[in-house]
Amino acid sequence: MPKPPLLKTFNANDDVDMLSIKPLYQGFFTLAQYTFRHKLFAGGWSQPVTREVFERGHAVVVLPYDPKTDSIVLIEQIRIPSITTTKQVWLLELVAGMIEENESHLEVAKRELAEETGLVGESWQYINSFLASPGGTTERFYLYLAHVDSSKAQGIHGLVSESEDIKVHVVSRARAYEMTQTGEIDNVSTVLGIQWLMLNLQRM
Repeated sequence: MPKPPLLKTFNANDDVDMLSIKPLYQGFFTLAQYTFRHKLFAGGWSQPVTREVFERGHAVVVLPYDPKTDSIVLIEQIRIPSITTTKQVWLLELVAGMIEENESHLEVAKRELAEETGLVGESWQYINSFLASPGGTTERFYLYLAHVDSSKAQGIHGLVSESEDIKVHVVSRARAYEMTQTGEIDNVSTVLGIQWLMLNLQRM
């Protein structure tokens, strides 16, 4: 069966004119100022548009799932930016980490799973990649499923050199999904990963 045609009208190669990219700040992260023109839906080109863009880098997210017990391994750690909207600044999350130069996505996934949970994936499946917040940052995250033995998931993990203090939790798949519905889990990569598992478990 043929695929339906794409709905998108334009593409970056032909329909965006990047006039300049100006660095504004360079620290652990980077802030840049993009100035560009783009084609308009009604025809013609826009006036120059200026946007500040958060250059955070790109990340890998790992969904550690134990098919024998139908459970998910979650990690808990402090995420201080969330303090502006909630008092629950210790978040329940999937494993995740930034991609360093010359690292493959799978290498990052395996490294972060070991560092943050002490687990080793018995098998791996690439799911998809997603833009985190394309209105303000270039970040894209790459989501992987790792089959794990959740009976080995325990203790406190993380790198002292990165000020990580990570606690491991094992919850049933049903309970994890319930937490996405109640707001106990409210960070987007974790919600997306758990919902993907709920939708695709039978197919797997």
